Amino acid sequence: MENASEELLDLLNRSIAREIQVSIQYMWQHVLWKGVKGFAVKDELKSIAITEMKHAEEIAERLAYLGGVPTTKPDPIFVGETLKEMIEQDKKDEEAAISLYREVIKKAKDEGDETTKRLFRQILSDEEDHHDTFTGLLEEI
Repeated sequence: MENASEELLDLLNRSIAREIQVSIQYMWQHVLWKGVKGFAVKDELKSIAITEMKHAEEIAERLAYLGGVPTTKPDPIFVGETLKEMIEQDKKDEEAAISLYREVIKKAKDEGDETTKRLFRQILSDEEDHHDTFTGLLEEI
């Protein structure tokens, strides 16, 4: 087991709370979307939701390895009323994730934790893809 700071462990738990939040949020949006536009993108939202849950699992496994206890509490979930409202919030949530994960990568680098740094670089790449997807969807609604 590596020696991680409380600050890094806290960042990982914040990341887990965020991943749980968006995995539920995106899945419920997938279920609730209606109409032609919803039909066109609901499978993409389901896929992103599953990816986010896998991220939560990977981060939780890393946190447990480092001696932390993974949270079970998600950040606040926002499903939304309209398609535009949903996607605008999803885009903001991805922007927050990108910022948080850059912070995790920097902290892991500062502590010499190459495994956490590598894990979050991959997750960051996925989050940037999700942000790109939501940004593109906003152009159409």
